[in-house]
Amino acid sequence: MLGAMSTTWRHLPAPAREIAVAAVEAVTAAQTENPEAYAPAVARLAAADRSGLVLGGVVRRLLETGHPDGLDGDDVRQVLERCVRSAARWQPDVDPHVVLVLLAGALGVYDPDADDSPPDPAAIARHGPLLVADLLAQTRAALDPFLAAAFAEIERGEQHD
Repeated sequence: MLGAMSTTWRHLPAPAREIAVAAVEAVTAAQTENPEAYAPAVARLAAADRSGLVLGGVVRRLLETGHPDGLDGDDVRQVLERCVRSAARWQPDVDPHVVLVLLAGALGVYDPDADDSPPDPAAIARHGPLLVADLLAQTRAALDPFLAAAFAEIERGEQHD
C-alpha cells in the first residue's frame, strides 16, 4: 500500500516511512473495522521502532484539535469510553487500560514506573490506531497532516538533543 504514502513523507528516512505507511494502513483498517487488514498493519507497527512515539504525537495533536480549550477529566473519560465501546464492536480484546495509557502518555501525564503493568509495544501498536481512528472521526480530520506534524515534532526534538 505504498501508494497511500503522502508526498510529505518522501523525505523521511526508510524507518520513518515504514511507520507512516503502517500507521496509515492500521488507521484505515480501524476506520473501516477490517480485522483482516488490521492485524498485519498492527504487526508492522509493532515491529517498527518508535511507532508508539509517532502515534502518541498524532493522538496529542488530535486531542488539542478536538479540545482547543483543553481537556478535563470528563473529556478524557468520554474519549476513553467512546473509543473502547466503538472498538469493542470489532476488536473484542480492546483493553481500556492500554487506551488510557495512550491518552495519558499523549498528554504527558503517564509514568510507566508507577504502572504495575505497563503495556508492551505490541499492545501500544494494537490500540494506538483504534484511538487515532476514533479521534479522527470525532474531529472529522484527515490523518496525513497529523502524521506529518508528529514526524516534524520528533525531528525538531532530535535536532535540539
